[in-house]
Amino acid sequence: MSYGRASRRRFTLLAAPAAAVALALTLTACGDNDNKAGGGGNTNFVTGSGGISTVAKADRKPAPKIDGETLDGEQLDVADFKGKIVVLNIWGSWCGPCRLEAQYFSRVAKETKDKGVEFVGINTRDARKDPAVKFEKDYGVPYPSIYDPIGKLMLRFPKGTLRPQAIPSTVVLDREGKIAARSLTALDAENLHKMIDPLIAEK
Repeated sequence: MSYGRASRRRFTLLAAPAAAVALALTLTACGDNDNKAGGGGNTNFVTGSGGISTVAKADRKPAPKIDGETLDGEQLDVADFKGKIVVLNIWGSWCGPCRLEAQYFSRVAKETKDKGVEFVGINTRDARKDPAVKFEKDYGVPYPSIYDPIGKLMLRFPKGTLRPQAIPSTVVLDREGKIAARSLTALDAENLHKMIDPLIAEK
């Protein structure tokens, strides 16, 4: 009997941090209509196959300021990439789906670099940089990641936009720095191209 109580106690302690993260992400999305296909409310976006949401060019809203120190200790401001398409990937080294999609992000980042596409990672919920740095090395990630251990950058996205609400999330900005597409699940190369290629083709 005491063993059962001890096991339940250990489970509760292990589950607490995960529950706190889940609660924080839920609160971030609270009150939005973001998950309704066709836009819902005043969001003006459509969720298509594969869970990818897109916004028509005329209805896009500016992205918030996304800046900070990278895992390499450099300062990075996404606004400096205006005029290019920017793919923002929110990830953590502890996240299984992030590990699954990392190879595809590395590949597509290299494939689209010459087409005016910049990839930027946002590493979150890693208490130390070391595991995140190892993650990037293991998967050959060729682009920088801003170190955001408490997830403050996710909270900068305004209500009514395609906000990142999970880990992993991917948000794509058009050449004007406006929010054009979002996915709240891990992506393979095909679905990543579905988010990026229409923006490359835009005039």
